[in-house]
Amino acid sequence: MQEIGIVVYPGSQQAAILGLTDLFAVANRVAAAHAETDVPAIKVTHWHYEAAAAAPQKAFDSYAAIASDTLATLILPPALGDPLSSQDMPALLTWLRERHAEGVVLASVCAGAFPLAATGLMANRRMTTHWSHAELLRQRFSNVVVDADQLIIDDGDIITAGGLMAWTDLGLRLVDRLLGPSVMIATARILLVDPAGREQRFYSVFSPRLTHGDAAVLKVQHWLQATQAHDTALATLAREAGLEERTFLRRFQKATGMTTTEYCQRLRVGRARERLQFSNASIDSIAWEVGYSDPSAFRKVFSRIVGLAPSDYRRRFSATTTSATDA
Repeated sequence: MQEIGIVVYPGSQQAAILGLTDLFAVANRVAAAHAETDVPAIKVTHWHYEAAAAAPQKAFDSYAAIASDTLATLILPPALGDPLSSQDMPALLTWLRERHAEGVVLASVCAGAFPLAATGLMANRRMTTHWSHAELLRQRFSNVVVDADQLIIDDGDIITAGGLMAWTDLGLRLVDRLLGPSVMIATARILLVDPAGREQRFYSVFSPRLTHGDAAVLKVQHWLQATQAHDTALATLAREAGLEERTFLRRFQKATGMTTTEYCQRLRVGRARERLQFSNASIDSIAWEVGYSDPSAFRKVFSRIVGLAPSDYRRRFSATTTSATDA
């Protein structure tokens, strides 16, 4: 038996805590049926942490009468409120670092990325969080490589998952690790959860940096938004900013974290996503509408940024009856 601990910290999402507990219970039943045994393969424990507490304390054990071989994983679940600050949890951070040093895999979901990053263990490493928290995570932890396009990043000793409901993806990833793919797939089927293939960028909305303090760059950002990024020529953008082209490029990338090309592509793709969801216009006409004279180039850019082809995105997310011209 291996133990998966869930850290119950102030503001943590109860639905995720209980949902993970239930997911592993289902996986246990599936594994027991496969192995023809009554001995559960996974036990789940809850570790409660209160602000200023000495350390998390075990408050729930799904199989208290059976000792586990080892604490295999600790999960930091999502939070519905603001992410915790480092000052709220000094003892928790020490405890997490100690468990990691003992070989325990650490995992986070959504805002659970903030206490995980605060341990210092994510320095110069990739992690994901909910796309709406990505910029704040970058601001608080500048040495962390935040990749909020990904729904889950499995880095061996540390696993991070993106959105509020990504605890299902994390739970299935751990079942796959501990009990194998057959048990994982059977568990996903019982829960009617897609076992693989999702990415957070399917759902995220482009949220440009606007609080960087560079008035000239901000002026261009507002202009691009107002004109839907139809004219993206460097000379035009630099003229709007009132800067020399090379200076503008340097300041734009410093302020936004993107090149002008990438920034404008994301604005255009964001508009295209809305049109694909809420209109029956053909993909070629949407490409033209958002500023692409070459529909093939539009499809390549859209697929690279979103992770789905425009037609696949429409089939998955359309709020209208699709058109026969989607191919």
